[in-house]
Amino acid sequence: MTLESAPAIVAVTLVTLATLTIGTWGLRFSRTTSDFYVASRSVRPGLNASAIGGEYLSAASFLGVAGLVFTSGAEMLWYPIGWTAGYLVLLTLVAAPLRRSGAYTLPDFAEERLASTGVRRLCSLLVVSIGWLYLLPQLQGAGLTLELVAGAPRWVGPVLVGMVVLVSVFSGGMRSITFVQAFQYWLKLTALLVPVGVLVAVWGADGAPRATDLSQAWSLPMGTDTSTGLYATYSLIAATFLGTMGLPHVGVRFYTNPDGRAARRTTLVVLALLGVFYLLPPILGLLGRVYAATPASADTLVLELPRLMVPGWAGDALTGLVCAGAFAAFLSTSSGLAIAVSGVLSQDVVVPLLRRRGSRFGGVAAFRIASLVAVIVPVAGALLTPSVGVARGVALAFALAAATFCPLLLLGIWWRRLTAYGAATGLVTGLVTTGSAVVFTISGSRTGTWADVALTQPALWAVPLSFAVMIVVSLASASHVPAHTTRLLVRLHSPEPVTEPAVSSMKKALQER
Repeated sequence: MTLESAPAIVAVTLVTLATLTIGTWGLRFSRTTSDFYVASRSVRPGLNASAIGGEYLSAASFLGVAGLVFTSGAEMLWYPIGWTAGYLVLLTLVAAPLRRSGAYTLPDFAEERLASTGVRRLCSLLVVSIGWLYLLPQLQGAGLTLELVAGAPRWVGPVLVGMVVLVSVFSGGMRSITFVQAFQYWLKLTALLVPVGVLVAVWGADGAPRATDLSQAWSLPMGTDTSTGLYATYSLIAATFLGTMGLPHVGVRFYTNPDGRAARRTTLVVLALLGVFYLLPPILGLLGRVYAATPASADTLVLELPRLMVPGWAGDALTGLVCAGAFAAFLSTSSGLAIAVSGVLSQDVVVPLLRRRGSRFGGVAAFRIASLVAVIVPVAGALLTPSVGVARGVALAFALAAATFCPLLLLGIWWRRLTAYGAATGLVTGLVTTGSAVVFTISGSRTGTWADVALTQPALWAVPLSFAVMIVVSLASASHVPAHTTRLLVRLHSPEPVTEPAVSSMKKALQER
């Protein structure tokens, strides 16, 4: 350990210890299955909004946005705009009805809405796929960060994050992770706000120099004037606007609210918290154009900039603070994803296997077994697969969520005629189309043709296709609309005093599974 890297190593150590301390402290409040899955649906809007901000502001937000603005210009601002605006769609169309469903997970909602175990299994596969796809860039970003600031081998970051997340999730489930993620949001905000303030002051003291290489295209919010550039921008907007509601670690947090009104208030606070945070990374991207001619990579700009602009111990201290925020981003998002994936694996894989073997274990024990799988598999994937860039890797997860769960949720909540056949074929369509794009992007193949652009940014054609397939097949199978559909939709769109008895009965049924 060199003197220069000491602040970063100390910062990572403190964040790790704080995360473990808060997570194990939360174990005192986690006793029942409901505590582990949804914190007994008792998380108030302020705390829940901070926790959502903590898990949602991932490595892509903390490191990726500034790097993309640095390399590609103002068109990359659509990433934070889309990630924030996605909550506006969630607020108006999904949050309260989803909470009133009484479900623990998205597969729970799908099974109740469509009375189909087949659709439930398909949703479980999608939750796990999206969760693991989203986890990969978090773990790879951790390896990149520790390699840069501490000289550690690339494998150390994924393994360390995996171990800390596993301990937190294993100890106290959702209730424990809620406290951890709320703490980590405010840590991440501080870890960017303080360096941005200092670096802007340094820039002003230097005479406010301007970058000499800012081309006109760099400052255009819609990218290049070519048709492929505009397509890629619009496809990115579609993925981020519509993918938020389908992210498993986002949806599960709304099940933790006491009622639908609290879910809406939570979403409003989240919009404010995200809006404040996303003001900061673009400033670092622009400063990078002035001071950082050639960073090691776009994803390391935020980590390198303090030392480039502030020499000596002050720059090292700022780098340590930024490193603490980055590591908090890896831990908080990874924890939320691990919770979501563990809940689905527990209910749909571990519990059925244990029961077939005659075991009496279930509930909390099954959740803890599932958490091992939920964390170990993506850690192995992060070590074995090449990195495609933090922000771009996350964008693929958004595209997959937008093409699968977005049609299911919107049609399931707002359209009475959705059937299990329609939902299943639409989900498969979204999985195949965007899944092919993921494989193509990870493979590293690039041709520069329209096909290349359409596969690396698939949302603009994959999402409408999934909607169309769901609607057409549902209309063709109209006789299979579940008999309870009207009653369920009334509950989803009615005030809480009307729906609470039904929700309570569903909670009891889910706890007995």
